[in-house]
Amino acid sequence: MIFSKMPPLKIGELKIKTPIIQGGMGVGISLANLASAVSNEGGIGVISSIGLGLLYPQPNKNYGESNKIALQKEIKKARAMTQNVLGVNIMVAITDFDDIIKVALEEKIDIIFLGAGLPLKIPNTLSLDLLRSYKTKIVPIVSSERAVKIIFNTWEKKFNHVPDAVVLEGPKAGGHLGFKKQQISDPDYTLEKILPEILNTVLQYEEKFSKEIPVIVAGGIYSGKDIYKYIKLGAKGVQLGTRFVATEECDASIEFKNQFLECGIEDIGIIESPVGLPGRGIINKFLKDVENGIKKPYKCPFKCLKTCDYQNAPYCIALALVNAKNGKFNNGFAFCGSNAFKIDKIVSVKELLNTLQQEYDIAVELDQRLKYNNLQDAI
Repeated sequence: MIFSKMPPLKIGELKIKTPIIQGGMGVGISLANLASAVSNEGGIGVISSIGLGLLYPQPNKNYGESNKIALQKEIKKARAMTQNVLGVNIMVAITDFDDIIKVALEEKIDIIFLGAGLPLKIPNTLSLDLLRSYKTKIVPIVSSERAVKIIFNTWEKKFNHVPDAVVLEGPKAGGHLGFKKQQISDPDYTLEKILPEILNTVLQYEEKFSKEIPVIVAGGIYSGKDIYKYIKLGAKGVQLGTRFVATEECDASIEFKNQFLECGIEDIGIIESPVGLPGRGIINKFLKDVENGIKKPYKCPFKCLKTCDYQNAPYCIALALVNAKNGKFNNGFAFCGSNAFKIDKIVSVKELLNTLQQEYDIAVELDQRLKYNNLQDAI
């Protein structure tokens, strides 16, 4: 077999040995344990900052203060376990966005991934000069060329600065999706369709700012074959979430991981989230009750998401995800990607990355054989 090492990923001066990013998964699915394990194997491990104040409430502290303290602890914990590149995933839509991004910067995190909204302003508490002094890379997660143009145009005009990379997340991703419900199964919105236009748009800014801005793809990336496919199409790296759930190092409970082992393709569906976006998850009794109009009573002392209509929502998604993380599926559910049904065992992060490399090698060899055969036919 031909051994073809995956190309390294470069984001500014950061050099990542393996072009694989472990997607940030909240609430509490990807914390220090998983993130450090991925980083130690040469990828980018990512801590999700979402809902940590619910997982680890602090005595005599409100939700926002608990959030900040918990994130700080998770970053320090991960730093103690790895010296390699680490990231934090932050939702733009959270009400304490400025505070959380400041914690990540002060802890000198290498990369901040910004999803669930358009990051059109430097946080109110930070100047651009201060942001640059931290040397942290800022990487928005987008789902369309339009979003890229809005973010980059706004940053250029306001700050004479652009993001350091882009994650393009397609409609096969898990969790909240940046697509309308009817677009999720529309062939015009597949990752393959939207990637070329994103690459063309980003290229214009690379030339204008004389910097490399790698495009990373996410959503439905499952195998080494998938990784090879998208790198051939021009992506510089890939982001995977679902496959990292079924690892020994994942921070979720065994009950949560078992949901992925036991689900079939028929169990994976699209839901309407209280935050106003469609999402993909494993359909269970909790979600069926909600669909049938059964309201799950709760109080909301958090007001954690700007877009959540908590007064009319049938359930609290933050509490539902905390319950799921802890294996309490009578009062929660698991988000997942479209390929979750393919998972059949729990492995170590090291074994997973080795498998992806082997699958990548096979894909390269098959492609080279095909090219050789086509050349022979042409001769």
